[in-house]
Amino acid sequence: QVQLVESGGGLVQAGGSLRLSCATSGRTFSSYAMGWFRQAPGKEREFVGCITWSGGRTYYADSMKGRFTISRDSAKSTVYLQMNSLKPEDTAVYYCAVHVGPTMTQVTDYANWGQGTQVTVSS
Repeated sequence: QVQLVESGGGLVQAGGSLRLSCATSGRTFSSYAMGWFRQAPGKEREFVGCITWSGGRTYYADSMKGRFTISRDSAKSTVYLQMNSLKPEDTAVYYCAVHVGPTMTQVTDYANWGQGTQVTVSS
């Protein structure tokens, strides 16, 4: 059984930083990219960024570039999302998932979603 478990969320003041983790277990995703998404109350789930598991290449949504960084530790089977200069509008539940489809940004091209971790940024 494949499992993704996110952690690291919490309450932070605007301008602060958080690092989220996505631990994978079960199947080996050595040939898959991993993505991060977020969903704010009343809004659609939106793409944050993704990373190729083997190559370490990353791709980000325009609004995240320069503030968010995705990395991975293959030995720990874990993907990270470092978030800096956080803003109140970054408040959302953050999810990781396995990339399985043809696009990099669509929710429908990801699977095996984790349960999410809440990030709240106060002003």
